[in-house]
Amino acid sequence: MPLFLQSACWAMAKSWLDIQVDLELAHSQPGRMEQLKSYVDDIEGSPGQMNSAPQPSVGPESWPVQVLNQQPRELSALLQKLHSGEMIHEAVTRGCKEQQRQIEMKLMLGNIPHLLKLVWSWIAPSEDDKNVFRPHGDPQMLRFGAHLVLVLRYLLTDDMKGPFREELMNVGDLIILMYAMFLFSKQHEELIGIYASQLARHRCIDLFVQMMEQRLDSSVHVKYKIFRSAMEYLPFSSGDDSKGSFEEIIERVLSRSREVNFGKYDKSTDIAEQHRLQSLQKAMVIQWLCFTPPSTIADVKDVRAKLLLRALMHSNILFREFALISMWRVPALPIGAHELLSFLAEPLKQLSETIDTLEDYVSENLKEFQDWREYYSCDATYRNWLKIELENADVSPLELSLEEKQRAIAAAQETLNLSLLLLQRRENPWLASLEDHIYESMEPVFLELHATAILCLPSGECMCPDATMCAALMSALYSTVSEDVVLNRQLMDPNFWQVNVSISSRNDYCIEVVLRCSAVEGDGLGTHDLNDGGLLGSVMAAGFKGELVRFQAGVTMDICRLDAWYSSKDGSLESPATYIVQGLCRRCCLPELILRCMQVSVSLVESGSQMESHDDLIELVACTETGFCICSVRNNCRVTKMHE
Repeated sequence: MPLFLQSACWAMAKSWLDIQVDLELAHSQPGRMEQLKSYVDDIEGSPGQMNSAPQPSVGPESWPVQVLNQQPRELSALLQKLHSGEMIHEAVTRGCKEQQRQIEMKLMLGNIPHLLKLVWSWIAPSEDDKNVFRPHGDPQMLRFGAHLVLVLRYLLTDDMKGPFREELMNVGDLIILMYAMFLFSKQHEELIGIYASQLARHRCIDLFVQMMEQRLDSSVHVKYKIFRSAMEYLPFSSGDDSKGSFEEIIERVLSRSREVNFGKYDKSTDIAEQHRLQSLQKAMVIQWLCFTPPSTIADVKDVRAKLLLRALMHSNILFREFALISMWRVPALPIGAHELLSFLAEPLKQLSETIDTLEDYVSENLKEFQDWREYYSCDATYRNWLKIELENADVSPLELSLEEKQRAIAAAQETLNLSLLLLQRRENPWLASLEDHIYESMEPVFLELHATAILCLPSGECMCPDATMCAALMSALYSTVSEDVVLNRQLMDPNFWQVNVSISSRNDYCIEVVLRCSAVEGDGLGTHDLNDGGLLGSVMAAGFKGELVRFQAGVTMDICRLDAWYSSKDGSLESPATYIVQGLCRRCCLPELILRCMQVSVSLVESGSQMESHDDLIELVACTETGFCICSVRNNCRVTKMHE
């Protein structure tokens, strides 16, 4: 505190203290207290009465009325006098308005709630500032405020009741949150967990979710600092409703990563390329689950296993969506899927090595992951062959070297070999359920499929939907169900069969499709032996492949998000119906794989190579036991005949 301010404060305090001492001494002298009280009454009267009041005659220490008149009655009045007293020097008044002096005076008064509000008023962001991670106020004030709150909470734990507790928790949280944001803006992510752990549950979760989304494209080192900070200072699982947990944070991050972003699609690039770029962003979140937890946390092995299992489950969800948007026959790889494979390749070795000890649901997720790894390997070899073919097509056949021709033939043979290995799996068909999961219920069970999609022309250009287009698509989807199926499954009742198509509220170029039907034995109830996605899978497959009879020819639904659920009669979602989405992928991916093999085999024949797999492909298309007869519909059937 500056000397001039100390002097002023000390002078007023000493004068006030002397008078208080004199009043206390008066208690021990008969008659003196009554006399002093009469002077106090004069002081509390009008100014004229005070000035004309007789001087006390009680000894040498007697106080002039003017002095008594200037004395504050309590500490708050004394401090207020320093702020605005007429006889106080301007330098003293100015010094009292400094932030540090105001804090000192609030602490002297013990007015903690008002002190917190005062600190918050100095560091709170303006309402117009949309960047919540931009630091506000003086960095030292941010740091002081956060530590002040932590100290007060620690010291006053037993005294925090009623309004005082509410102020210390709510305003205190805002101060700590602002300091955590300041640390984030200065790349001190490793320190944030200390402060975030003191926040209310929803604020802690929101803070880490925002940080993880902001740092999604940062280096591995930066992202690991956030991961480690959360792991070390937050509980892994939610056991206390007042505290945020890592599981809750990562679930929010995973869920938000699948949401359709606001905005419109860029018409300057085709939809396939835009899907590729967006899929990469979706895949990047998996890296948060692939980090190794610090060895210092409790149950580190169990935590590591839980992280990998969650990564496995979410990756399979993304693999299904990526497969349905990567059927365009272009050389570019589906980068989202291959990013997932690169993240999980090393961590999942630990699970695959202990396959015998895994729970059934873990084994099934691992088996699906391995199926997708094999599928995307086939996809990559095909795209490599297609790239070579396109490069050779730009050169005159007479100018192609023997080496270039042999390179194309080798790529074609590799594509055929890998694809046939996947297609001809008998004992363990691709993407077929490993176990029979029987869903039984005494109440009526319903199935729902929710899809967010973009309507695309054969050229790859996306269409901007309107109400008329949505109505036409809804009618086309409804009409894909045959009359026999309608009668057998009681789908004439709108409570048992519903189709709804609407424009997405998040993106004008997207549509929201909701299908709902009753579950029956073999499709929702009991076992699912056909592995074809049931009724909802067949309806959506026609839309994805552009084969809706009563809709614009060749227009496809490119998926952005896809989920299937078991639901109750009142429409509440209960648990995922994974078999529907898996069966839908079989309906779409396997026929496409066969058609690609046909395309490659035609190229081999044209190059003069022997075609040994021709009969195998025809058998796959024709054999009902393999389940691939679903590819023999309209466009695909025409391609098959051309191949023959």
